[in-house]
Amino acid sequence: MKWQGRRGSSNIEDRRRTGGAARMGGIGGAGAIAILVIGYFLGVDVTPLLEGGGVGPAVQGGELTERDLAMGDFVSVTLADTEEVWTDIFTQDLGRSYAPAVLVLYKGVTQSACGGASGATGPFYCPGDKKVYLDTAFFTTLSNQLGAKGDFAAAYVVAHEIAHHVQDELGILGKVNAVRARASEVAANDLSVRIELQADCLSGVWARHAADSFGSIDRGDVAEAMSAARKIGDDTLQRNAGRVPMPDSFTHGTSAQREAWFARGLESGQIGSCDTFSAGDL
Repeated sequence: MKWQGRRGSSNIEDRRRTGGAARMGGIGGAGAIAILVIGYFLGVDVTPLLEGGGVGPAVQGGELTERDLAMGDFVSVTLADTEEVWTDIFTQDLGRSYAPAVLVLYKGVTQSACGGASGATGPFYCPGDKKVYLDTAFFTTLSNQLGAKGDFAAAYVVAHEIAHHVQDELGILGKVNAVRARASEVAANDLSVRIELQADCLSGVWARHAADSFGSIDRGDVAEAMSAARKIGDDTLQRNAGRVPMPDSFTHGTSAQREAWFARGLESGQIGSCDTFSAGDL
């Protein structure tokens, strides 16, 4: 994926440096797909629909490495690409404006309006403050522990979390949160799966438009995204953790479902193809 030297986003809040939160201008990459992988890999159910908790200062996690800095640049470029694509889609297809999310980079732990963020929670979108939280060390886990390698696999993580912000902008998250709060555990999990698969599909929509607009994505990048989707399905993660997959406990969808919905968005390039809530068979 071609990302070096490209425009980055101004909507980065960098909390990795001593001295607390600071706005960071654009720097580095092009990307697509975010999920709550580390938390799920460690058996912690952290969804983008969480609410509550308080906002506090960042807690720093040590000196920034060369890789930390490079991944910060990469995330900034990827975020800029999502902003451009979703602004165009909202304007041209929906006749409305898109308000970009802020992406918080941190190292170690920090706080969000949805509670604490750490390496154990993985990347997530918080509707309480409309921010994505990401510890860039996550990309090492994604590659080394989960086997999802390549720039575009990492971009998939960013695009997936931004897709949750798109759902929030469209009013979907609020409605689903309200229903989930009154639903049984099994029904709430089913709604969570539908939210996550829709975010995968929207990530595919983003990837299609990014490829057409920026020429930064090739066939090999798409293969990386598909591989990442396969490796983070609920069934695969539970199996790799030594558990028997339990469908009623799934909150993100199976590997096959995640790959299929990403592919659907990629092929169509249309938000309308991502209606997981009307789908009888996911």
